[in-house]
Amino acid sequence: MDNVIGLEIIEVVEQAAIASARWMGKGDKNTADHVAVEAMRERMNKIHMRGRIVIGEGERDEAPMLYIGEELGICTVPNAKDFCDPEQLVEIDIAVDPCEGTNLVAYGQNGSMAVLAISEKGGLFAAPDFYMKKLAAPAVAKNHVDIRKSATENLKILSDCMNRAVEELVVVVMDRPRHKGLINEIREAGARVRLISDGDVSAAICCAFSGSNIHALMGIGAAPEGVISAAAMRALGGHFQGQLIYDPEVVQTGLIGESKESNLARLKEMGINDPDRVYNAEELASGETVLFAACGITPGTLMEGVRFFHGGARTQSLVISSQSKTVRFVDTVHMFEQPKSIQLR
Repeated sequence: MDNVIGLEIIEVVEQAAIASARWMGKGDKNTADHVAVEAMRERMNKIHMRGRIVIGEGERDEAPMLYIGEELGICTVPNAKDFCDPEQLVEIDIAVDPCEGTNLVAYGQNGSMAVLAISEKGGLFAAPDFYMKKLAAPAVAKNHVDIRKSATENLKILSDCMNRAVEELVVVVMDRPRHKGLINEIREAGARVRLISDGDVSAAICCAFSGSNIHALMGIGAAPEGVISAAAMRALGGHFQGQLIYDPEVVQTGLIGESKESNLARLKEMGINDPDRVYNAEELASGETVLFAACGITPGTLMEGVRFFHGGARTQSLVISSQSKTVRFVDTVHMFEQPKSIQLR
């Protein structure tokens, strides 16, 4: 799978990022999301595969979706049997967020990216559009920190694992009312907090890279994005745990159903009989092969955003493969027409 579509998924996230970046700073998050969705769909439909969306665009954004169950790829067309050999057919599950951080794009803020994760059929956890308590940390702390422990305990463990004082640690937390207690605890323990308004996939992945100055992600964010983060952290060897949050009173948004009871019933219908289970990265992204790709829309810690020039654009992407055990940063110049000049850096 890595060899067949590894390069093409880079182009998928690049095209989504370029389309969305044209709407950067225009205050219209739905259009920024919509054009990313359409660009991603169009490019994926040119790949020689049979793909199925298991995690798609969130309904919370009230924007067009790459909907769950949608089939993509050349081998999904009615006459596919004429040119797709069943014995060589690549069937994959796909998790997408064509514009992670729609508000970041709309208001010209850093940290938005187009992102997807793929695995063979059945290799990605089909998370409901609920919330998820998350804990991400560097590889050195894997299986030492634990989401069931307090933030104070985990910071002490992380400090020991990294041979750093707690005061030197930086923890990313989503800036939400539900995290007031968590933020206070982290600060009282001595660590520093970096608050973000959106985009916790990037924050989770940063934990795996030394030099990012991000040492942990804590708190509650969207569950689908948790699976995408887990896919990347699985391939990177970093620590990631997630636990579904189904109680509307905990998330304090009013966006996940009317009651705890109705959400529990929905989870049971989906075959999730232990709603309080803690999942690790290997369970959320369990496939034999996992690929992750992202392209910066606006500048971030890991990647530059899309930079337009007369006649083209420049993008920076990140591709992570569990199969080849590689992390690739891809710098691409896109020539829309004959450019007058191409800047080296």
